Amino acid sequence: MAARGVGMLACLPLYAQRSQVLRPTHRLLSCSGTVAADVKREEQSSRNVETGSEDRTPKKKFSEVQKERREQAQRTVLIHCPNKISEKKFLKYLSQHGPINSHFFYESFGLYAVVEFSQKESVTSLQNVTRTPSMETEAAIPFKSRFFNLKMKNPSSQTSEQSCIQSSNHSPPSNKKLSELLCYAESMDDQLNTLLKEFQLTEEDIKLRYLTCSLIEDLAAAYFQDCTVRPFGSSVNSFGKLGCDLDMFLDLDEIGKLNTNKTSGNFLMEFQVKNVPSERIATQKILSVIGECLDHFGPGCVGVQKILNARCPLVRFSHQASGFQCDLTTNNRIALKSSELLYIYGTLDSRVRALVFSIRCWARAHSLTSSIPGSWITNFSLTMMVIFFLQRRSPPILPTLDYLKTLADAEDKCIIEGHNCTFIHDLNRIKPSGNTETLESLLKEFFEYFGNFAFNKNSINIRQGREQNKPESSPLHIQNPFETSLNISKNVNQSQLQKFVDLARESAWILSQEDKDRPSPSSNQPWGLATLLQPSVLSSVSLAKKKRKKPASERIKNLLESIKSSSPENDTHTNGKRTVSTQA
Repeated sequence: MAARGVGMLACLPLYAQRSQVLRPTHRLLSCSGTVAADVKREEQSSRNVETGSEDRTPKKKFSEVQKERREQAQRTVLIHCPNKISEKKFLKYLSQHGPINSHFFYESFGLYAVVEFSQKESVTSLQNVTRTPSMETEAAIPFKSRFFNLKMKNPSSQTSEQSCIQSSNHSPPSNKKLSELLCYAESMDDQLNTLLKEFQLTEEDIKLRYLTCSLIEDLAAAYFQDCTVRPFGSSVNSFGKLGCDLDMFLDLDEIGKLNTNKTSGNFLMEFQVKNVPSERIATQKILSVIGECLDHFGPGCVGVQKILNARCPLVRFSHQASGFQCDLTTNNRIALKSSELLYIYGTLDSRVRALVFSIRCWARAHSLTSSIPGSWITNFSLTMMVIFFLQRRSPPILPTLDYLKTLADAEDKCIIEGHNCTFIHDLNRIKPSGNTETLESLLKEFFEYFGNFAFNKNSINIRQGREQNKPESSPLHIQNPFETSLNISKNVNQSQLQKFVDLARESAWILSQEDKDRPSPSSNQPWGLATLLQPSVLSSVSLAKKKRKKPASERIKNLLESIKSSSPENDTHTNGKRTVSTQA
């Protein structure tokens, strides 16, 4: 019998999904006294520590963070709520199934609640009292997930008892708002830290990402019991910004590991399985089935595309309830190791993330990067360039990958598909840098360094942390840290690289000029980082530099006039037209 409360829970029917893929703007909803509000206050406090003085508390391993987040997500449910609801009654209703650790509300095509219970059994209890909706003109597919739909039994009785749920934006600030925040900062270091705070993933956003992966895992587990769906890339590497896509991979390797210690005696038992010619074909078949499953049975999964002939086969879809654009691959373990490496670099020193976020924002403001595939520099390439630059400082701010490898012990050893992906996992065993340069100095030096970098002959290599001769003719060569034969920036053409170099030089020039005449923060005039994020400013600097030099067309015109006046014998007439010889 269903538990009594404010309404009735139903598994979200597939008929209600929109076919159009939209990107919603999240609005986090919380009020004073709620767990969500407490989380926001704790998050703000932790941000101050991260971007200020170095935190001396022990740092968690990447695997520990992943494990905690995944267990947290397994105790969590996603509920589509009525727009007008009493938060107090809502929580009291759910508490019948067990204690609640935390919760928060957000808006994305309606009002949603993310509720974390203290125990997984509470989720099962809630599922047991939830019904499948009945339809008059359509049929619902009875998939039993942790994504629910809450309906009011007596909507009128709830209106007068609504709790005060205050709404706050859960998306990056507008360009105007960001400019205002940067103008009022006390220093350039404050500007870079402010930008980081405004763009980095919030605690609630991270929870929602792990929950989304966990919901997809429930679906995949119908075919592959004990499989794991793990987030990777920007969602977990500490460099993700609000609104970034959610990359996830279906990890099937854990299934085999679970069974390795279950054998005893003289017998070895194996599953009967289907065999295919190659691992790539197996990957394509698995993703094809999962793609069909998401399309037909996955609540909230729309716009499913199976891109199986790509170098790394994937399924792309939109998870409408969370608002995330998702890419699902399988057994992409090297990508997860790259995420862990970036997590280590981003956690070692508080300046790393602030510098990376600011450089990325600068690149986006000047169209150096794009969400559309093409010849643009990618955010991953920019991150590698920042890491390489910080490795080149004296003393180095970040260690090389080879040095991290020397610190590794037997448990850290990792070989994936013949590639050595070994490096230390315990951040607390890595000695902090003695470098004390400010963010302002590092930003200026970054532009100086790459504005004068010999891209025509040198490559960027974070494994060794030094410039090396390019092994190929690509304009920009950044070595993949693990698949060392690959160039992660092979897509970048010469014109885009030259644009980056020109903008870097102009940005360095602007910062050097501002040292001489910096406006006061109270003047509300763009300065420092705020100036660099205005394309019109850099365009005017570039134009001013060009005016100092005669245009090439004018120089050629003067040369031709000189030749004409000094060599009249070269003038001939053919069919009434003058032909000028310019041969040397």
